[in-house]
Amino acid sequence: MLDRALEASDVKLREMTEKLASAVADPQRPGQESAASLNRYGEEATLLARLLAEHKAATNLLSVFGDRSADLTRLARYAAAQVVQNLRAALVLQGERYCGGVGPLALAADVQSFVSASVSAEAVEALAPWLLAGGASQPGAYALGRDHEEVRTLFRDFADERVAPHAESIHRHDRVIPESLFSAYAEIGALAITIPDSHGGQFIDHRSMALATEELSRVSLGGGGSVITRSEICAKALLKGGSEAQKRLWLPKIASGKEVVAVAVTEPGAGSDVAALRMSAKKVEGGYLLSGEKTWCTFAGRATLLLVLARTGSAESKAKGLTLFLATKPAVIPPADDRTFAFDNPRGGRMSGKAIPTVGYRGMHSFSVFFEDFFVADDQRIGQEGEGFALQMAGFAGGRIQTAARAVGVMEAALRCAVAYCQDRVVFGQTLASLPVARRKLCDMAARVALSRQMAYAVCDAMDEGHGHNDASLVKLLSCRDAESVTREAMQLHGGMGYSEEFAVSRYWQDARVLSIFEGAEDVLAILVIARAAVREVLARN
Repeated sequence: MLDRALEASDVKLREMTEKLASAVADPQRPGQESAASLNRYGEEATLLARLLAEHKAATNLLSVFGDRSADLTRLARYAAAQVVQNLRAALVLQGERYCGGVGPLALAADVQSFVSASVSAEAVEALAPWLLAGGASQPGAYALGRDHEEVRTLFRDFADERVAPHAESIHRHDRVIPESLFSAYAEIGALAITIPDSHGGQFIDHRSMALATEELSRVSLGGGGSVITRSEICAKALLKGGSEAQKRLWLPKIASGKEVVAVAVTEPGAGSDVAALRMSAKKVEGGYLLSGEKTWCTFAGRATLLLVLARTGSAESKAKGLTLFLATKPAVIPPADDRTFAFDNPRGGRMSGKAIPTVGYRGMHSFSVFFEDFFVADDQRIGQEGEGFALQMAGFAGGRIQTAARAVGVMEAALRCAVAYCQDRVVFGQTLASLPVARRKLCDMAARVALSRQMAYAVCDAMDEGHGHNDASLVKLLSCRDAESVTREAMQLHGGMGYSEEFAVSRYWQDARVLSIFEGAEDVLAILVIARAAVREVLARN
């Protein structure tokens, strides 16, 4: 029945996509959209992007859990029915003003009855005992094969035994990852998991990489799951555009942890609009002089290798004028001041940085970094001049699936905390877990985790086959917004204690907020990546 509901939803989503495509088509350029019109219809584009992400996740979840246990099937039905109901509600509230009007989602009476039953109070009561017994966090809920379950178990145990003891201290005192822990990451292969074994790494597949990220994020976002991301972004850029000499030199060092990577792309006046970057790379004999400011450069203090996107062309050349470089510096390791650094390059110029205080996502510090005629040699340029934007975007696709995995890890941690607290907390003579409203919240949280987790795994599998990059944006959009919701609900179930620093759930909530900002800010991702791609597909076909 839910298959029929999702098929009807798919028809309605295609109608919405075609309506938006018609509204934003550029009359002067057949088959192309008008950027101004797309921005003008930003509200509609954002709604469409979210609904597309939910629909794809629900379709995938039903496929994965369809032949699993009765409880997993029940959870998949609950999640998919919610997605159908979300589309139905969105059209009731916004359909009339969506690009000239879109009618309601019409379902056959028996289909609508099944959808309603799947999210009914009775459905919640059927799911609740399994959820309260920890069923949504047991190995079966991950739906993994033996090899991937072994990878997950390896990083689960490492996270619990090695990372968790540091997690609260890192967050509460805004500390960087202890050097002993960073060395342990290198030993277990967390840094090598993004790099092929032909270049000194231990890459298996994208799903294994996501599993490592998810489990590490479950105990600490900044001190755990985010350690892998920068290495992966740099490795993808080198693998796609680097020379053989560069790959031989840098990839084994990144895999072993001898070189620690930071990514220097964002600028004070150019975040999501990467093509508007202004930092210059002036050609001189033997290399380039980098000048300008980068910001939100995570781990720049501890890093020894910065992946820098700078402008070699004119401002008018936009993305075609950007080039990617590797800049080196000494590591800053406590007890030295890890919130500032300055490095006078023996070959010319200066690089300095200052940490930006943040409310969460602690463990690596994010820096503003200043380059003053900082010299990089010709062999520190990745690819040719003007290829930087494409190379950086290749890295960001991997970064987005990693961010989805980080979001799933944070959601999983919040769900576990909420389940445990609801069973312990007694109000008005009964446990929270016995109250229908709390049970509904837990079912909603578990559904959101399952939707994002299984879609992330599916996208990883697609990326192994050389595609899935657009879907990486979909799951990033879905999971990061849902991480805010899940951690918020977990915090709410804790009541006043959830707002205290005595409970880890307050940390999860603070960390979750950043996920919709980096690796593609939510609105930009929805409008200029997801909705634009959907619109272009329609316009190209017409």
